[in-house]
Amino acid sequence: MIIPKTKEEIELMRESALLVSKTLGMIASELKPGVTTLQLDKLAEAFIRDHHAVPGFLGLYGCPSTLLTSVNEQVVHGLPTNRPIEEGDVISVDCGVLKNEFYGDHAYTFSVGEIPKETAQLLEVTKKSLYIGIAEFRAGNRVEDVGNAIQKYTESFGYGVVRELVGHGLGRKMHEDPEMPNYGKRGRGKLFVEGMVVAIEPMINLGTKNVKTLKDGWTIVTADKKPSAHFEHNVALVDGKPELLSTFGYIYEALGIQSDEENSFRKQVLSL
Repeated sequence: MIIPKTKEEIELMRESALLVSKTLGMIASELKPGVTTLQLDKLAEAFIRDHHAVPGFLGLYGCPSTLLTSVNEQVVHGLPTNRPIEEGDVISVDCGVLKNEFYGDHAYTFSVGEIPKETAQLLEVTKKSLYIGIAEFRAGNRVEDVGNAIQKYTESFGYGVVRELVGHGLGRKMHEDPEMPNYGKRGRGKLFVEGMVVAIEPMINLGTKNVKTLKDGWTIVTADKKPSAHFEHNVALVDGKPELLSTFGYIYEALGIQSDEENSFRKQVLSL
């Protein structure tokens, strides 16, 4: 059952989402060769608690960490380790918080130094597909309209769209209805309703769409060991249109990147 949010609840969820955004911005300034993902995890937990919230992933379904850090061929749900980050790595950092009784949850795939051109294109295309999908999250459309738009764009580059993992509704629970696949047929799935909030998160592989789970029971990797990319935003349906609750702006500020990619999905540009 889809649970629409009031305008007041959406503002509370914006606070939760923006704390995730700020956490990822802090991670962006710390992520460099030689640092371990376990170190980043500890920094993220302290940062979230210092901002009067609690890590949303830690303990959820038995998750042992604040961040899920998926390196190179790891798609999602990678557990932080003592492996030092290396030049040429790509790392999806997924983070959640619980604040004001509502969850925020989004992700960004970082490149560490110089990476292969084909991997850089994968990241660029996957991130663009996120906004292509968000544009379909509007009154009158259905769940698979979003997935179809993401699938059509990313498959045009020959990439594999993961089927086993999907986006989701968001609210007082981390995972609410509806599931938001990154594939599908137009006109199919649940109808979008005013006030709903979702996490849209394309997970796209350079090669095959097939994945497998490692022995730790968490980490999901590509079957052909080629890189994967993952980008995620939290979006509310407000006045029939998609409105971003999260932002990559804090990441871009840390990395010195200029971007207007989010402007179309905001009622106002955030002052960061």
